[in-house]
Amino acid sequence: MERIWLTSYPKGVPADISYDEYRSLGDLFDKHAKEFADRPAYHNMGKEITFGELDGLSRDFGAWLQGKGLAKGARVALMMPNCLQYAVALFGTLRAGYTVVNVNPLYTARELEHQLKDSGAEAIVIIENFAHVLADVIAKTPVKHVVVTSLGEMLGLKGVIVNFVVRKVKKMVPAFALPSAQHWKTVLAEGAGKELKRVDTGHDDIAFLQYTSCDAGTRGTYARFSRMRPKGAASRPSTPQWSRRCTAGRQCRRVRYRRVSVPCRHPRRAPFSSAARSATRT
Repeated sequence: MERIWLTSYPKGVPADISYDEYRSLGDLFDKHAKEFADRPAYHNMGKEITFGELDGLSRDFGAWLQGKGLAKGARVALMMPNCLQYAVALFGTLRAGYTVVNVNPLYTARELEHQLKDSGAEAIVIIENFAHVLADVIAKTPVKHVVVTSLGEMLGLKGVIVNFVVRKVKKMVPAFALPSAQHWKTVLAEGAGKELKRVDTGHDDIAFLQYTSCDAGTRGTYARFSRMRPKGAASRPSTPQWSRRCTAGRQCRRVRYRRVSVPCRHPRRAPFSSAARSATRT
């Protein structure tokens, strides 16, 4: 097949990329989190964490998961909206050698039960707003370990206010009963005292099991997308060239490259990427 699109590539952008630079998404993160340790990784509701902080927190979470005796490749469900805990849990799961199963926070009990059973998830991190849904079906699923967090969990003093408004004013946290659940901060504290063992994961190991409801009006029908392997790491080498191209010839702009994480929420929007470079105006 003639690759006619290559004629549109800017000078300096490679036509081919290698898969060999990184063994997995966890490997990519390990190598670069320390390199950019003092740079911002995420900004959420006025709170910012650096790559150094993300490195430490995800290490703690991954060590906690390994301490539960989960086998390599075990499924870990994440049922949260965009928040700092999601990033920590995602990278912690990958670094520990497990598979991320993203779960729509708005799922009904029936939908959640189906995905947890189909994926074989043994652990789940869930925002407290939706914990009552999990409580209704957990006995019918293979989930053994539950971590509950709150929307303001990692927002510092502001988080206290956020949680008060969400729980008491807006009343967005229905009562739930999950006796064996552990709190997010407790989990991180336990993980801080454990070792994160290095796991040999490669291109053939599964990074994500991604689900979606069909878009053709068949609400309630769910597809598990073909197991997503960590090939997204291979797209990283070419992104700096593309970013520099975007700012070529614009002398009035200073460009700072920042490594940012891209949540794998929808396969068509971000199928494999876990990290990419983005050029930001300063």
